[in-house]
Amino acid sequence: MVSDKIEPITLAITSKLKALSKSTQDFTNNILDNLSLSKRRHPIQILKRLQREAFSDIMKLRDRQDKVERLLSFKSSKVSPFQEASTSVRGEVELLGMLLMIDRIHEDNQDAIRRTGIKTGINSRFTFQTTIQEDDSLTAEFVASDKGQLDALSSPLSLAKVLYATNINDRCALTAAPLGAKCNDVGLTGPLVGGPPILNQHIGSGINLTVKRSNVIVSLAQFVSFMGTQIDNSRATHCLSTFGQVACQLSGSTKLLLLGLHKIPKISSDISLGPIALPIGMFRYRKSDVDALDGSFGSTALVLESNLDASTRVGGWIEMNNSGARNLHWGVSISDLPEDDFGWGLRLGGSKNWDHYEVEAFSKIMFGDKFSVHPSLVYVIDGSTQFPALTVKSSWSF
Repeated sequence: MVSDKIEPITLAITSKLKALSKSTQDFTNNILDNLSLSKRRHPIQILKRLQREAFSDIMKLRDRQDKVERLLSFKSSKVSPFQEASTSVRGEVELLGMLLMIDRIHEDNQDAIRRTGIKTGINSRFTFQTTIQEDDSLTAEFVASDKGQLDALSSPLSLAKVLYATNINDRCALTAAPLGAKCNDVGLTGPLVGGPPILNQHIGSGINLTVKRSNVIVSLAQFVSFMGTQIDNSRATHCLSTFGQVACQLSGSTKLLLLGLHKIPKISSDISLGPIALPIGMFRYRKSDVDALDGSFGSTALVLESNLDASTRVGGWIEMNNSGARNLHWGVSISDLPEDDFGWGLRLGGSKNWDHYEVEAFSKIMFGDKFSVHPSLVYVIDGSTQFPALTVKSSWSF
């Protein structure tokens, strides 16, 4: 009887213990779940999760972009190199006038003015430059000159210059000039204030090779130009020109340049071949086919220039030539010509006998980004002739 009464009590206690244990376990699980959820909802954890997801998306987009670029490069490699070329166009219109402070014009005055190199009138220039395959560039220049009249703006444009430049490697460059090259087109000098006359000489059509080595740059060019036809129209005169230049960087801002130009005129009877076709006599059948003239001439110049700051430059040059009585010329200059602000300069030049020299003080006044005025006062002494002159040059670029 006693055992029958104890058994229900034991079952009740056991069931209550099981119920208590289950409720305790559920409570504990609930607390752990809440703690885990609160950790997942923490702002730092959320940012980390978003960062991982964003990085994964970025890597997927990068992979797709690489595939598209490879496809485009494969297609563009089969087209002309001019397909992706970008062309820049630059125009410039110049007006140069001169006020001579002399009582009358005579032959001596005319010779003195001609030797100064000042040419008045209106000139317009349009330059097209195309970049080809990153390392090559093609430049074409069209000009219109007034030729003494004020009608340059209405005169037709003519192709005056064509240049093709390519970089073979980091130390070697090649320049080809099919038309209208000057020495400063293939030379190593920047814009000089009254540089030696050798830089402005036209040397025609040819090729130039430039080699760079540490602080020394060497340039050598060979050109041919058409000088004209004789009176009887049976013989044409060409000129073979060899131009060389060596530039030495003495310091970070000082540069020394040695320039040389040698010209050999040649007469040919085969004028029907055109101005660029020139027989050189390698397989001549008659001695008179190509005759070299005795009038070969040349020039040698030495230039020293230094940049004091970004816009201030001082320089000097001396040039020796065998083409005339005044075979030695010299010049010195100092200038401060910023690109977008007021500028000034002073230039002095002459010949070895001090029978001809010039002093020029000039300035640059900017009106906006595209229009500038360059007034200058020049004093010229040429033998017994001397006179001052006021020149005003305006330039509009676009």
